[in-house]
Amino acid sequence: MKPTAPGAARRSLVALAAAAALTAGLAGCGFHLRSNRDLRFSTLYSGFSRTSAVGEEFRRELVRTTSTKLVGQPDQAQVVLQVLGESRERDIVAYSAVGRPREYELRLRLQFRATDGGDREFIPPSEIILRRDISAADNQLTARVDEEALLYRDMQKDMVQQLLRRLATIRMTP
Repeated sequence: MKPTAPGAARRSLVALAAAAALTAGLAGCGFHLRSNRDLRFSTLYSGFSRTSAVGEEFRRELVRTTSTKLVGQPDQAQVVLQVLGESRERDIVAYSAVGRPREYELRLRLQFRATDGGDREFIPPSEIILRRDISAADNQLTARVDEEALLYRDMQKDMVQQLLRRLATIRMTP
């Protein structure tokens, strides 16, 4: 076995000290990954339509990440999520030189409010709007349709996360 040179031992000691300082710096700055906080209420009624893709994603994520129970009737819930409107929109934002659509803007819109089922309003009527741009090439119609479906799916996931973060702000007080 070959003895290590004194310079190599110093370099590894300096590298170890630098790694420890970096780790301590990250831990001390308050950095943490974004995650869902548990909701401060135990039961929720979701006013999403049974056929809503956003509603299905919301139900799945709620069950997966929180201890809040989804109930079937508004009168059984501490918080009632009322969906006032939900829509998918697509607008042309640019045309090619020959007058064909070249770029679209996809929008996913959700209007909602949260109450206790009665007079108390936790979240007043609010709206979440997500936008994504997609380019359109005439010779790649199938790829554009697939990309559009993927973008809508990503927007649904993002919308559900935003909705859960807003619901996490509800404080239950007597």
